[in-house]
Amino acid sequence: MNKLILAFFFSFLCITAFAQDYPAKPGTLVNDYTNTLSSSQKQQLEDKLKVFDDSTSNQIAIAIVKTVGDYDINEYALGLGRAWGVGSGKKNNGVMIVVALGDRKIAIQTGYGLEGALPDVITKRIIENEIKPSFKGGDYYGGLDAATTAIIKYTRGEYKNDTPKASRKGGGSGSITIIIIIIVIIVLIIKKGGGGGGGSRVLGSRGGVGEALLWGALFGSGGRSSGSSWGGGSGGGGGFGGFGGGSFGGGGSSGSW
Repeated sequence: MNKLILAFFFSFLCITAFAQDYPAKPGTLVNDYTNTLSSSQKQQLEDKLKVFDDSTSNQIAIAIVKTVGDYDINEYALGLGRAWGVGSGKKNNGVMIVVALGDRKIAIQTGYGLEGALPDVITKRIIENEIKPSFKGGDYYGGLDAATTAIIKYTRGEYKNDTPKASRKGGGSGSITIIIIIIVIIVLIIKKGGGGGGGSRVLGSRGGVGEALLWGALFGSGGRSSGSSWGGGSGGGGGFGGFGGGSFGGGGSSGSW
């Protein structure tokens, strides 16, 4: 019995140590832990992948790390995709791209739901034709941009997002218009009764403290509504909604440059 307990204990320690080698689940799709990409390059990739996620629910996650150590790059990408939960929990439509700069290796792992549209032969072709030529010349952004474009091309028709996020340009304008109409009506009612007793004068006098509060609330909420839900986004609102817990079956490819 004691040996069994010890065996479980050491197994738990091994699993914990393995899990700790992965970066914590992020709030972005593009994650550069080496500062190789410029901030504008990261933002351009992030915006591109957010739009793809929003329109299709397919998620492409990128992790640029210094090294995967003793791990096989494919196994590391598989484990990271599972640990982060890339893709939708129902559709399992995630793609995990891991670049290990110090090892000069890259892997693309595909979730169960996209293996038909993105089989190993296609991911291998993307690595050979889109990624390697750019990476060999030191153009990491160019390689990732071309690779994600190819992945989007192959997988775009697989799914449509059942619950798309609000439009990233002018989102919520209809709601604000309704609020404006309601507030104008309230202000008119307040002004109409402004000449009455003391209670009405509190709201209606000198332009109306109530008016100021109402308009302040309107424009205050309007300003907040345009920001990214994750903060820091400069791509025009509408943040990445997070990973959904998709499953990976080990289908994918890897290579070195």
